[in-house]
Amino acid sequence: MDIAAIYHSEIFKFVILPALIFMARICDVTLDTLRIIYVSRGMKFTAPIMGFFEVLIWLMAISQIFQNLSNPVCYVAYAGGFAMGNFIGIILEEKMAIGTVIIRIITQKEAVNLIEVLKTNHYGVTHIDAQGVMGPVKIIFTIIKRKDIDRVLKIVRTCNPLAFFTIEDVRSARKGVYPMTVTRSKKHGVSAAK
Repeated sequence: MDIAAIYHSEIFKFVILPALIFMARICDVTLDTLRIIYVSRGMKFTAPIMGFFEVLIWLMAISQIFQNLSNPVCYVAYAGGFAMGNFIGIILEEKMAIGTVIIRIITQKEAVNLIEVLKTNHYGVTHIDAQGVMGPVKIIFTIIKRKDIDRVLKIVRTCNPLAFFTIEDVRSARKGVYPMTVTRSKKHGVSAAK
């Protein structure tokens, strides 16, 4: 069986081609999802490169759709690849944990222990006294890498399980501590924050 015969076979038309379109859409939409996230975070060099490959893959997929307009299986593969590409793109972005966030913690009880534990773990902390609906509160701010969210929230839940917190993306942060880089002095064995 030669390649031309395979290309014109029913198996190619209804199984192989739709599978290729499905995979191409997964790739291009995953890249699109990541590219949009990179654009929103101001990553001006990575986003255009991803956009180039995204559009290149999309052109290959859509050209096959136009060449096979009478094949409804290709339409389903195209739409399914789009949906799956969004899902995979979001999962990948979560796993990569790119960027910086600010965690705002509001606590009604005394927060000295929470603040000290965060500082001990080398997270920069800014805290202020404030007035809430039910009386005085402490507001604690910390800017951290996204990959550290689970670690910081575990500290918050351990030290102050009733604390209210919000997490927001930070487009950019200059200077500051998130978390502080720790080095060990070889001579004295003492850790120092940079």
